[in-house]
Amino acid sequence: MTFTGVKVFSATKAKEREELGETITRWLRANPDLEIVDRVVSQSSDNEFHCLSFVFFYRQKP
Repeated sequence: MTFTGVKVFSATKAKEREELGETITRWLRANPDLEIVDRVVSQSSDNEFHCLSFVFFYRQKP
């Protein structure tokens, strides 16, 4: 798996987490020339905050 770029989306506030799917969808639609070759989803939290992160590894479509 070869990639040429990485895009990270993350959110800690509840409203941002709720909107994260829409944000990612907008980015994917705005970049139809990219092929997602891998992704990592992670969640971390402490006593006050919950962080949700999506990391996309991509390359230009042939």
